Amino acid sequence: MSIKFDVRTSPQAWTQAAADIVCQTVRDNERPVLVLPTGGTPVPMYAELVRRYRAGEISFQKVTSFNLDEYVGLERSHPESYYSFMHRNFFDAVDVPAENIHLPDGRSAHPDEACAAYNAMLDEVGAVDLAVLGIGHNGHIGFNEPGADPAGRTHCETLSLQTRQANARFFEDDLDKVPTHALTMGLGDILKAKKILLLANGEAKAAIIRKAFQGPVTREVPCSLLQNHPNVVVLLDEGAASLLEKA
Repeated sequence: MSIKFDVRTSPQAWTQAAADIVCQTVRDNERPVLVLPTGGTPVPMYAELVRRYRAGEISFQKVTSFNLDEYVGLERSHPESYYSFMHRNFFDAVDVPAENIHLPDGRSAHPDEACAAYNAMLDEVGAVDLAVLGIGHNGHIGFNEPGADPAGRTHCETLSLQTRQANARFFEDDLDKVPTHALTMGLGDILKAKKILLLANGEAKAAIIRKAFQGPVTREVPCSLLQNHPNVVVLLDEGAASLLEKA
């Protein structure tokens, strides 16, 4: 297992470490390709990347980005669409060219066609240099729920009740407003990334972090498949790391 645990003792140090890895990837590659996440966890990272861009420390002009997922049935103008999230938190404030920004099209009346189109774009760009991931309380990455195909590609996923309950906080705590389906990059494409950065913080993620990285590799805990990847950094705060067994 090639997993590097990086545990930071303050929110600022955690944020700096996440931004450092993204920036290093951008600097080290002539045409860097990034896979980017949404949700509450990466928001401080995006804020720090925006700060560095505005300070003239980094440019994202040559970056091509692919987002992990998008809800089905939300217009891009909806404040909780991942299109809106990414533009609000990152893209509108930096210099990634608009034509280099890719998200699955959750508006499509034909989700299978939208997924095939996304896979074609991934194939065209070639290798992903860095995939930045979060982890759900049930071990999902992207929206690949327990039982997902380890070799799967972008597909329409039925969201588990646990996932929808966790995301209800973004929808006025109204479960009925949380979409039931999402388009998500598959585990097969995620695992092909040259490097993976997994972000987690808070004691609420401690149990699943231990299960994913110190338990058996199983498709019932999709994140555990990262144990077989050759280059993974798991960036944690002390809360998220609190149940890990020391080597």
